[in-house]
Amino acid sequence: MLSSFSKKSIIGLIAIILIVVFFVFDLHQFLTLEKVQGGLAQFETLRDKQPFVVGLVFFVIYIAITGLSLPGAVILTLLAGALFGLWLGLFIVSFASSIGATIAFLVSRYLFQSAIEHRFKTKLDAVNQGVERDGSLYLFTLRLVPIFPFFVINLVMGLTRIKTVTFYWVSQLGMLAGTFVYVNAGTQLAQHEQLNDVMSPSIIGSFVLLGIFPFFARMISDKLQARKVYAKWQAPSQFDRNIIVLGAGSGGLVTAYIAAAVKAKVTLVESQRMGGDCLNFGCIPSKTLIKSASVAHQINNADQYGIIAQAPTIDFPALMQRIHSKIKAIEPHDSAARYTKLGVDVQVGYGRIIDPWTVEITNADGQNQRLTARTIVLATGAQPVVPNIPGLDLIDYVTSDTLWSKFAELEQAPKRLVILGGGPIGCELAQSFARLGVEVTLVQRDTRLLLKEDQDVADLIAMTLKQDGVRVLLKHEAIRCERDAKGQYLVVASGDQELEIPFDQLLLAVGRAARLEGYGLEDLGISVNGVVETNEYLQTSIPNIYAVGDVTGPLQLTHAASYQSWFAAVNGLFGQFKRFKTDYRRIPWTTFVDPEVARLGLNEQEARKQNIEVVVTRYSFSELDRAITEGATAGFVKVLTPPKSDRLLGVTIVGKHGGELIAEFTLAYTHGIGLNKVLGTVHCYPTWAEANKYVAGEW
Repeated sequence: MLSSFSKKSIIGLIAIILIVVFFVFDLHQFLTLEKVQGGLAQFETLRDKQPFVVGLVFFVIYIAITGLSLPGAVILTLLAGALFGLWLGLFIVSFASSIGATIAFLVSRYLFQSAIEHRFKTKLDAVNQGVERDGSLYLFTLRLVPIFPFFVINLVMGLTRIKTVTFYWVSQLGMLAGTFVYVNAGTQLAQHEQLNDVMSPSIIGSFVLLGIFPFFARMISDKLQARKVYAKWQAPSQFDRNIIVLGAGSGGLVTAYIAAAVKAKVTLVESQRMGGDCLNFGCIPSKTLIKSASVAHQINNADQYGIIAQAPTIDFPALMQRIHSKIKAIEPHDSAARYTKLGVDVQVGYGRIIDPWTVEITNADGQNQRLTARTIVLATGAQPVVPNIPGLDLIDYVTSDTLWSKFAELEQAPKRLVILGGGPIGCELAQSFARLGVEVTLVQRDTRLLLKEDQDVADLIAMTLKQDGVRVLLKHEAIRCERDAKGQYLVVASGDQELEIPFDQLLLAVGRAARLEGYGLEDLGISVNGVVETNEYLQTSIPNIYAVGDVTGPLQLTHAASYQSWFAAVNGLFGQFKRFKTDYRRIPWTTFVDPEVARLGLNEQEARKQNIEVVVTRYSFSELDRAITEGATAGFVKVLTPPKSDRLLGVTIVGKHGGELIAEFTLAYTHGIGLNKVLGTVHCYPTWAEANKYVAGEW
């Protein structure tokens, strides 16, 4: 029995031999317009004598040419019109071209699909998802536009997971219009002196129709899909609003702002506090805490700067009051008053989607009102995950949302704080409270912190946390909570060993889950899988309902929500004319530990996972003059590029002001600027930004 590899080798060898024979023996000379015209009379004589044999031979030759992706299909199509007339020629070529295309498709799939999938798995997964969702229409559109070489389409589609039957019938149907045009031109083949003569005004007109037909096909397809989606609902005859937004966090606020800016009628519904998680529970309070902790750290280590060091005295109530005062200072930026002034109808209440166009708003008094809109945007955010740990209900715990109000009631910081979770939130808060004198234990069940980052990044941050006094426990699983007369305990396990950790306060930082319940999604049948599923235009499974921000993933970041909001607002309002696709590759992020961790694009572990070959270039802050003067030399800039290219694939910065330094690379990445131009840009001396220039120099 032949192995799979042997079979592939034999098939590949046969194909190569046939192609080589075709060119070595100059067989393509017989498939020129001049040769065909010269022999047209002989072809017609043979056809008249043996029409079936000539038709069959022509059919087989056509299949062979298209199956091997050889040049000459256009000439053969013209010849079919000349020999067999419009309708019989169309019949023969239509089936021969579809069969030949399917053979090429299958050969490509058999010989190359597994190897290509292995090397470019992540990219092909995205393509295959698109093919599964919209593959038939996509292939049909390509078949309708003759500027796309059909042999290329055959080979490329063979690498996807589109079904063979689907490929065949879509090709049969999609190539029919173009085949008709060429066969029709072939009926007058004797009158054409060169191939350019085929492009007569009538033929050009046919191709113009072919060019615009895909747009009409897309419109018809969208109409049919919409009819299927909306079959069980009756759309209103008129709408109260252009757009209704549920949730006034970053995603909802920006969506409403953009809609109001173009004078759309927009209603913004929020049941709790304007500004969402970022203002009230996340970015603003945590970064205010980080600043206070940084000052305390500087005082405690002042001897590094020629100043007598001393342990800082922490006024914990004043510190928490400062945090809440910063929230208050920023609140007007996100307030109902400001957005009302901008032209947004702000509704304080709980919104539930009744049908694809209707939202029911329930206010605090229990009164309801219903509003309709052409577009609805879900911006309902996320909430902290509370793990199912036995005994959790017996002890005092907070989440990243509730700690700010709970800690504001304390006269002093908890003496012993246990943080469960080693992601960005857990690491930021662990370092901050440790610098404020709290005895912090950070429990992480995985083998390292910050799982999305490279190993060298995680190792450096773990070392820094330990230097700041954080007890870091890796590979420890929380198994239960206990409480007795002596206090509260978290029991963790590492292998067969159990460890009892006493604490005064437990902070849960194991992640955030999308808010999905209570908005009517399940009744509407909107697809969810832990998050609301959207396409690249941010449409849900109901096309006029969009979703942005943490409720969608994949990046639970304030600026990612703002980025998505532009697309949701513009596509929701003007999508019938022009739609825009999101591209998450250009979104950077920062973990605000010290040193900061800033990321853009690929890192090394993602490149390995996706089998992408990269060149890694590093520059250490220990070599940067400004870092040396400030005594902050920990960290590095790491840039990933393709081999022999200065094009950016990804950047990781671990260092002071990393979140600021990543901006230059984000600009370069977004606009296709390579490292040579970064190197050629003058940077002030001595500044932190010089590190970006120097890593380009290292490259």
